[in-house]
Amino acid sequence: MFLHGAGSHNAKELRVPNNMTLLFLPPYSPELNPVEHIWEHLRENYFGNQSFDSLDEVQDTLFSALRTIGQDYHLVSSLTYFDWINTLPLMSN
Repeated sequence: MFLHGAGSHNAKELRVPNNMTLLFLPPYSPELNPVEHIWEHLRENYFGNQSFDSLDEVQDTLFSALRTIGQDYHLVSSLTYFDWINTLPLMSN
């Protein structure tokens, strides 16, 4: 499993099954972590220059945005598709 450098991924209490290997992405490499582009799109298009009165309002905005972009295959593909992804073996040995 590929992970970014979040502190929770390095926690001493993290229990990794024997049949799983953790591989960490290099820092500052958004081209290796396609979901970073989704978050950037959300920040720029749904959260930019706004203030919210409650956490519920933030969550409602996030859920609405995720539903909207989740229905747009071409948008998600344009944000997350990189040529190197086709080189990954999708089946384990």
